[in-house]
Amino acid sequence: MAMNDDKPQRISIEQVESDVQQAKTERDRRTRIASVLYPVLVVIAVLVLWEAGTRIFKVPPYILPPPSQIAMVTQEKLPLLLKHGWVSTTEIVLGFLLSVAVGIPLALATFMWPTFARSVYPLLVSSQAVPKMAVAPLFIVWFGFGLMPKVLIAFLIAFFPIVINTVVGLAAIEPEKIHLARSMGLSGMATFFKIRLPNALPSIFGGLKIAITLAVVGAVVGEFVGGDAGLGYLLMSANGSMDTPLLFAGLVGLTLIGVVLFMAIEVAERFAIPWHTSSRNTAAGESL
Repeated sequence: MAMNDDKPQRISIEQVESDVQQAKTERDRRTRIASVLYPVLVVIAVLVLWEAGTRIFKVPPYILPPPSQIAMVTQEKLPLLLKHGWVSTTEIVLGFLLSVAVGIPLALATFMWPTFARSVYPLLVSSQAVPKMAVAPLFIVWFGFGLMPKVLIAFLIAFFPIVINTVVGLAAIEPEKIHLARSMGLSGMATFFKIRLPNALPSIFGGLKIAITLAVVGAVVGEFVGGDAGLGYLLMSANGSMDTPLLFAGLVGLTLIGVVLFMAIEVAERFAIPWHTSSRNTAAGESL
């Protein structure tokens, strides 16, 4: 009777680490594919149902045009859409940049100086209760029908989330980290830039992503009230002439602008805080 002399093979630490890294890479790849594939499939399903529903129930195009007609009108009116889209994009970006330039310093002042916070913070909160649609005509009266009033309205809507998220992010840190940094000899300024600010960056970028979407709303509100160019103005013109396909084409254009700008903020976030985005993606992969 033959004896089985086979011994269990020993797996080296390097092999285990390689297998773990390979599994993590594969999981991250599946996560990236799913994050793109699933939304695309949902959009395709919605468009197919939309097209079929409008044709089966014979919905009039002036009420709800099918996606094929919207695509055809978008192709025909592409130069017009690009012209007005560039105007809206300029207003959105300028309003967003102004909200960053004002919102972050305002949040720093609110966090660092309690007297300033007690004096100004209630006014900031109460300012958000004022309907922006009611303020827009005042900006038109004060600054005319040019670029400035739309930028200011976009700024007025977008800056508040930046202020709030920055203040929350600066305050959301364990006191033990601050005590440890000070005990190691770091000054107050060094502790702020090395410990507190990096810890607040995820919250700050969250505020920036909210602000860029609200800046789109602000620019459109300004164009509704007193615009002579931009996609908001185009929507008003299409609505007045009952050109519903062009109305939907303008909405698609605004959506694309908002998505592209939002993705630009996400790319900046990945470069600024890769340690945060990588851990978030890992958690998403594990949940899938």
